[in-house]
Amino acid sequence: MSDSRSVQPEEARALDRVIGSGTPQSVGSFRFWFADRRWEWSDEVASMHGYAPGAVTPTTELLLTHKHPEDREAVASALARSIADAEPFSSRHRIIDTEGAVHHVILVADRMVDEEERVVGTSGYYIDVTDTLAEHRQETLDGALPELYAARAVIEQAKGALMLIYGIGPEQAFRVLSWRSQETNVKLRRLAARLVADLPGLTRVPAALRTEFDHLLLTAHERIDGD
Repeated sequence: MSDSRSVQPEEARALDRVIGSGTPQSVGSFRFWFADRRWEWSDEVASMHGYAPGAVTPTTELLLTHKHPEDREAVASALARSIADAEPFSSRHRIIDTEGAVHHVILVADRMVDEEERVVGTSGYYIDVTDTLAEHRQETLDGALPELYAARAVIEQAKGALMLIYGIGPEQAFRVLSWRSQETNVKLRRLAARLVADLPGLTRVPAALRTEFDHLLLTAHERIDGD
């Protein structure tokens, strides 16, 4: 049975952005060298913190002063573990810019290696997930035509994975997917499908996480309110 609902030009363009190559995000890059604790950040990351491009040189001390007081200790500990274990510095926390505005950010990073493939630091991206742009995009997607349902299903699966790994909400997870789609110029549904297909290859999921989830799965029925 076909849906007689017509798609207006503006909605069609929105759907193309959501399902197609994605939409621009508030994203900036960073690099951190373990040996001398040296940071580099892009103009976008400087702006997230309230600084004009080139106005300040980022340091660990400066960055920590911008962390929300409730998140500062956790971020400092994560950074210390990153240096000690030569592992990427990834985090989800809040920063406070020079005007006092709070930004919710996710740091997605990977190892940075030298010519001899030795790990010398970590590099990646700050993703500002503060605003509700992704929620608007998700509402557009939810009201789309039936032929988009299959694409939506795999996107929802990918969102669920991001929500679990990063501890974020559905709108923020969609924002992260949209950013990667835009950054790589790959259609969102194809990127989501690839991510979902790759999930079984995650061999480093902590056993503690699986144990905790086992408990939630086996006891979920006990926490459901009676109808």
